[in-house]
Parts: sequence; structure tokens; C-alpha cells
Amino acid sequence: MISSSVPELNPDLMDIVRLFPEAEELDLFHAFGKDFHQSVFQIGGREYAFNEAPVRAGEEREYDERTLAKRYAKLALYRLLSSLFQRRLPWGALTGIRPTKLAYRERERGHDELPLLRAMGVSEENISLLRRVMKTQEGIYEKREANCDLYVSLPFCPTRCSYCSFITAPISSTRQYMREYLDCLSRELEGAKPLIKNLRSVYVGGGTPFVLEAEELEKVFRMIAPLRTNGCEYTVEAGRADVFTTEKLDLCKRYGVTRICINAQSFCDKTLERIGRKHTGGDVVRAFEMAKPYGFTVNCDLIAGLTGESAEEFSESVDEAIALRPENITVHTLCLKKGAKLKEETAALKDEGLAEMIACSREKLTQAGYEPYYLYRQKYMAGAHENVGWTKKGFASVYNIDVMEETTDNLAVGANAISKRVVTEGNGKIVRVASPKDIPSYLNKTDTLIEEKNRLFK
Repeated sequence: MISSSVPELNPDLMDIVRLFPEAEELDLFHAFGKDFHQSVFQIGGREYAFNEAPVRAGEEREYDERTLAKRYAKLALYRLLSSLFQRRLPWGALTGIRPTKLAYRERERGHDELPLLRAMGVSEENISLLRRVMKTQEGIYEKREANCDLYVSLPFCPTRCSYCSFITAPISSTRQYMREYLDCLSRELEGAKPLIKNLRSVYVGGGTPFVLEAEELEKVFRMIAPLRTNGCEYTVEAGRADVFTTEKLDLCKRYGVTRICINAQSFCDKTLERIGRKHTGGDVVRAFEMAKPYGFTVNCDLIAGLTGESAEEFSESVDEAIALRPENITVHTLCLKKGAKLKEETAALKDEGLAEMIACSREKLTQAGYEPYYLYRQKYMAGAHENVGWTKKGFASVYNIDVMEETTDNLAVGANAISKRVVTEGNGKIVRVASPKDIPSYLNKTDTLIEEKNRLFK
């Protein structure tokens, strides 16, 4: 644990401590010296002093004191722990979810982001990755008042995977709520209609939307149809291979869906069994074959670091995904949050083979003609790595870029959905309205949520 003489810094400094599991047992105290450049740490009676300056001289006036204090203290703590445990991390002292936002802010100030990223200890490989992402986003990245994305949450799954921290349960336990849930969703979408201005994309996520029966899924598509009048990007996170049917794919095509996600996670049968999936890698291939005649843009998800999976097995999954030729491939790093069954069974997240897996995916996807187009990070990620979306040229997802860069309002409906109002002028403030995570609580709060979103977006 760590505490600071500036208490509001404690959560930010703990983000650094979590990067080094060994440090969580230490009793650390932090204080500033004469100014924000100077940090002093105490561990067991011993003092460590640092003098950091990750912002160029003469430019500090462009940043508020809170930002400077946080940045300097986190960098000093990272340097201390990196020295103590003889380990450098790929993103250095950066702990934010969206590294690209930091780079964009530097550019908006008229600065090159490179000096700051290097000062914060980011590896040259990751600086290159970040800049490739920003290059691929050109022509899609946009900050404009009234831009909006619509998210529709269907938090139902066939079974719960061991790495999942969402409030989900097998459909056998939640189907009792389906009729009422769809009624509430309909009311929310009706209430959202006058709030949508320039709609850039629609995303139906989960859960696993394809676990719904065809007639239930069609009800959702009918609700969305009056809101999507401009033919914008339309994604359905179809999900797991064991719920794919031609009937559901027919519905997607009929209602104008342009993109689907096939969440493979791995093509290794042993891995799929270990994480609680009820299908094989062969079933994933058949789901791709089933979807191919419809002409959807397809995203395939993979996860690096799944229980017991070797670097060689992960590499084979990357090869399998590339061979299927989806327009997008997303490579996630395992992230175990509170509530995940696997978190309860794992004492610590280790970087065994992870760096090799990440490097392998970057090399193979680049060679296959994919470019990175978004990236984000989470707390408790194995090896302090990242999640990266890769795309064939011309197929980057508008929704993923808007959401990851937080440049656009996100009007979200359903349980476990978070609406965001982005103020593009001034300090770029973001105001949120969060729906309850569990379905019964959501059902009881629907009317209140409609009122809250009316106030937020009007």
C-alpha cells in the first residue's frame, strides 16, 4: 500500500503499485519536496528522492497543477519500483486507459507527443504502435458537437466464461426477465429518439446478443430501425460460435447490419474448455463460413494469456484468425477484475509468455496487411500490456474509435450500459449516466434512467 502527503493522489499512485505485484506488500509513503518536480518516498525508514520533469521547461503553465502533480509523482514512483524490482514495463509510468488521448492532447497544444512519451518511460515499440494507431484513425477521428453513437446492451450469455467480470449468468437463469427487459429497452430507445442528432454508428453488444431467440432479436432490430435513418455503421456483437444460426444472420442482413463480431478468444480446444466455452475451434471456423455469404465486415476477438495456453498455441490461434480473413482482428490481453471466476483462482497475474504473444501478434498481423486502429488498457491487465484492434485498410470501426478516444456522445441503453455526454469545447469534460449492472435493478430503474438521459443530452 502507499499513502501520500497529498491524499487525493493515493488512487493514482496505487495504479503504479499494481503494476508491480511485489510492491503491494510494501508500506510506502510519498511526499513532494519544494515543488512538483521533487518526490520523496519512504520505505521502512529509508528515503528515496527523485527530481522529475516529464514536461518541457516553459510549458508547465499549459497544464493544471493536478495534472502536473499526478504525472511527476507517478513517474517518480515508477522509477523507484522499476529500480527496486529490476523490471521495466512496456508502457512505463502510463496507467491511463487510453494512451492515445494523451498523445492527441499534446498535439492539440501544438507539441510533438514523442518527448512526453519517452519521458514517461514508454518503450519505443509502443510509441511506434501508438503513432500507427493515430495514423490509421485519420479521416475517422473527429471532435464535433452533436456527434453521437448508440449502444444497445443485451447482457445475456449461453454460459459465463471464467475470465468474465460482467454481471452475467447462463441464459437459463436470466430468460425469465427477457420479455420485461425487451419492453424496458423499447421504452428507453423510444425516449432516445429525440436526443440523437448526428448518429455515427450503432452497436448492439452483450453479453452475447445471438443467444436471443430469432424473434427476440428481431424485436430489438425493429426498435433500432427508426433511430438509424442515415445508413450509418451498424455492428452486432454476434458472439460465440455455439449460438450462430442462418436465421439470425438473415435478420442482421434484413435490418441493415453492416458488421458482426465473432468472439473466438482462442482456436485451441483445450483452452476453450478451460475457460468454460461449450464449443470448439472448429465451430468458430464454421461460424465464419456461415457468415461469409452475407458480406458483413467481420471482427474476430482473441485473448492473449488465457489459462494454461502456451505462446505457441496462441500463435496458432493468430494464424487461424488470419487465415479466415476477417476485416478486423482484436487482440486482448487477459484482464482479471473482481468478479471473474478466474480471478478468484489466480493469486497473481504473471507475464509468462505474454510479451512473446503480444510481439507475435503484432508481427504476424502487420505482415498479413493489418494496421492497428485503436488501443486501450485496463487495470489488472496481465503484464501491463494492452488491447489492440487491427484492421484491413478501409475497414476501421467508427464506433470503436469514437468510444476509445471519447470524442463523441455515447447514448447507451440497457443494463450495464454507460451513457456519456462529451463536451468537445473547453476542458473536454465527460458526464456519465450509468445503468444498474444487474437486470432486476435495471428493470426497476428504467423510468428514472429515461429522465436522467433526457437531462443529460438535451
